[in-house]
Amino acid sequence: MDGFDLLILGFMLRAISADLQLSQAQAASLVTATLVGAVLGGIGFGMLSDRIGRVRVLTWTIVLFAVFTGLCAFAQGYWDLLIYRTIAGLGLGGEFGIGMALVAEAWPASKRARASSYVGLGWQVGVLAAALATPLLLPSIGWRGMFAIGVLPAIAAYFIRQSLHEPEVFVARSKDRPKGSALHLLVKDWPTTKLSLGMVVLCSVQNFGYYGVMIWLPNYLATRFGFALTQSALWTAVTIGGMALGIFAFGHIADRIGRRPAFFGYMLGAAVMVVLYSRLTDPMQLLVAGAVMGFFVNGMLGGYGALISELFPTAARATAQNVLFNIGRGVGGFGPVVVGAIAGAYGFQTAIALLATLYILDMVAMWFLIPERRGEELQ
Repeated sequence: MDGFDLLILGFMLRAISADLQLSQAQAASLVTATLVGAVLGGIGFGMLSDRIGRVRVLTWTIVLFAVFTGLCAFAQGYWDLLIYRTIAGLGLGGEFGIGMALVAEAWPASKRARASSYVGLGWQVGVLAAALATPLLLPSIGWRGMFAIGVLPAIAAYFIRQSLHEPEVFVARSKDRPKGSALHLLVKDWPTTKLSLGMVVLCSVQNFGYYGVMIWLPNYLATRFGFALTQSALWTAVTIGGMALGIFAFGHIADRIGRRPAFFGYMLGAAVMVVLYSRLTDPMQLLVAGAVMGFFVNGMLGGYGALISELFPTAARATAQNVLFNIGRGVGGFGPVVVGAIAGAYGFQTAIALLATLYILDMVAMWFLIPERRGEELQ
């Protein structure tokens, strides 16, 4: 439902802007506000999860996200919609990292990366559902009706709370949990600080590239090629399908050959494909290349849960997942704004091509700051 919510926002920006008379900058800021809210929610709920338990806090974040997504349907102007999106982001920021921590602590070390890739696939299923459902539902129920659908996760939260239990490793380690802040454990010494810095860079580039591409891709296809919403949705859905395949493959590759080789391969592929995609002009070439670009650009999402879980201890694992990934989301939230500004001044081709330089930075950070810990038991 997180993935569904964020992508329908991208598809609905035109309709929302026309109805509420928003400028292009205001429309883009709705995405940015959601992701900035995710940073704040990630910090608060991650620390709370490490302190009182994964399942309880996960339920709270789902309810918060669902309620305020539903309230977006009643927005009367820019400012109240911005507030609803920010608070919904608080819940969104909390649940993703807690879910990753839950999965990492429940699965065996030999299959930890593919387990986190399944969580990432859940996100992509929601994104794909948005790409397919929005053209069908938006004309009949409008953007307010689409937001109203976002209330459904609150119902799921009840069943989640009843059926899940705390992982054994969390219960065992909670007895000797440090008294200090879990946030402090992310920067307790220089080696740990380097790990945190490296993950911030990786997560920032991941989210900047993903949101920069996905939020503006429908608009780019409509503006340059005259695609209707249905056509844009088809091209976007194929790109998302490539992303889903990339996430699934990443987990299996990382479990077999290691985290670092998998990340380096995907980063290089992403750098090459965003440049190639920006040069294509034939719609069918765009269709095929979009799937390949998606495979690399978002396939890395399948590895962050396992990687972060192996770098940080149980007492700070959910905090690390939420804080580090959601700082990346916060930085990535400026992707639509930056891409939109550059696209307005120099064209979308130039804007997306500049993303390639970020993946070079990604590789440098991985090389110098992130060690290989495949197969190790959790601290």
